[in-house]
Amino acid sequence: MNRHKSILCLLICIFSMATTHAQTRNLNIVYIGNSITYGAGLDSPATQAPPVVASAWLGKQKDVAAVSFSNQGHSGYTTLDFLPGTPAFVAVVQAAKAFTNHDAQLIFSIKIGTNDSAVTGTHGAPVSVGDYGINLKDITDTLLKEFPAAIIIYQHPVWYSPNTQNGATYLQEGLTRLQTYMPVIDALAARYQAANPGHVFVGDTKAFAYFKKNYLTDLQAEEGRQGTFYLHPNKKGAIALGEFWGKAIYKVLKKLPKS
Repeated sequence: MNRHKSILCLLICIFSMATTHAQTRNLNIVYIGNSITYGAGLDSPATQAPPVVASAWLGKQKDVAAVSFSNQGHSGYTTLDFLPGTPAFVAVVQAAKAFTNHDAQLIFSIKIGTNDSAVTGTHGAPVSVGDYGINLKDITDTLLKEFPAAIIIYQHPVWYSPNTQNGATYLQEGLTRLQTYMPVIDALAARYQAANPGHVFVGDTKAFAYFKKNYLTDLQAEEGRQGTFYLHPNKKGAIALGEFWGKAIYKVLKKLPKS
């Protein structure tokens, strides 16, 4: 009798482990973005940048197993710098192919727009709202053609102060333009959902308002031609932004069918 109970318990444990394993996901994430994604101004971008924080947060969730990631954030880059065929886009593709766990869910987390919104000083600035949408669609179409099983998540751009002027000029004009990109992001994701469900999603939409409210504590104070401006997250802000991204990615994962 005891022997039968032991066998039954063993079978239950094996079944439970198999079920748990089937419900967990391994993730490969490529973060595409600009200096904010890169972690500009942080003491150690390699350990403090938002992609590091987002990936670590995801790795702590009970139904996520291993998380591998690549930070493809580049200072000053716009959507034009990531268009198919550019060195930055080639690097994104190479990063996605370099992951060793080929059974993991591949995710592209895209947060581009800050430098597109600039008045002058960045590639293509100012990028019109129409061109921004076309560029983002070109990037998305090519990624999905190269990686048909991938998921693409658009993270909304984040707030910067209306006096921002460093090597490029942003100011209120840029901040206003930045906010016109967000409906384009949402509409583009909706069109993909209608045509090819389950592959393109809107991610975080909360960080913009968060940094607008908390810029004194969460953004770096930087000296520019219009005085002290706020653009890049400090260590506290990078943690906040990374968690916004991580939670947004996790929310998308919860919508997917179990593997």
